[in-house]
Amino acid sequence: MLQKTDRPTMADGLPLPAQNTAHRNRRTNGSHPFTCMASLDAELNIEAANSDFFRHVARPSREVCGQSIYDVLHPSARNVLTKHFSHLSDGHGGRFVEKVVAKRGHDQVFSTEMTGIAIRGEGDAFSGVVVLMTPDDDLSEAAPTAKSTPLLTPLDARILEGVATGASTIQLASRLYLSRQGVEYHVGLMLRRFKAPNRATLVSRAYAMGVFTVGSWPPRVLPDFVK
Repeated sequence: MLQKTDRPTMADGLPLPAQNTAHRNRRTNGSHPFTCMASLDAELNIEAANSDFFRHVARPSREVCGQSIYDVLHPSARNVLTKHFSHLSDGHGGRFVEKVVAKRGHDQVFSTEMTGIAIRGEGDAFSGVVVLMTPDDDLSEAAPTAKSTPLLTPLDARILEGVATGASTIQLASRLYLSRQGVEYHVGLMLRRFKAPNRATLVSRAYAMGVFTVGSWPPRVLPDFVK
């Protein structure tokens, strides 16, 4: 349960989702319940959160409460969330849904769908945000380790880093002195290796598996994942 009992109404008037549904039920009944919930103040600092939120970010409440929501997210999340939070505070929308990468502890990451819902107080003034997250992974399953994760060649690593920055095939070919077909060949190998249908999913899964360094830009593949 959230450690807060006095809540203003949500901007769109919709009730909060139930939080007692087990995460594993998503796989058995096809539904996608939110498992992680946090209440933010108007400055986007975490006021309270439920137990699933603390489990997934792998940090105790004393470390998280009072900190900015960005403190538990990968630095890349700020680029996509700033505008969303600004629109909520300005009254230009009641909610948003966005795919982001969050931090688990201080050295791991996971991808999650985040929903932000504006909270209005007296006079319809913006008073905060309720954040709901649906992580892509399941904590009941062991996270892949460097030894069990598909290893990358140095060239694969450089191509993956380029894909993560949004570089095109032509740009990568020019940068790495390869043909376009050569770049596509290596990208195709990594898509199959990571079981990803496209480049966006490839990057998301690489982040979720801890392949990239956390908190740096441009992203760099950790040496443990390179042959």
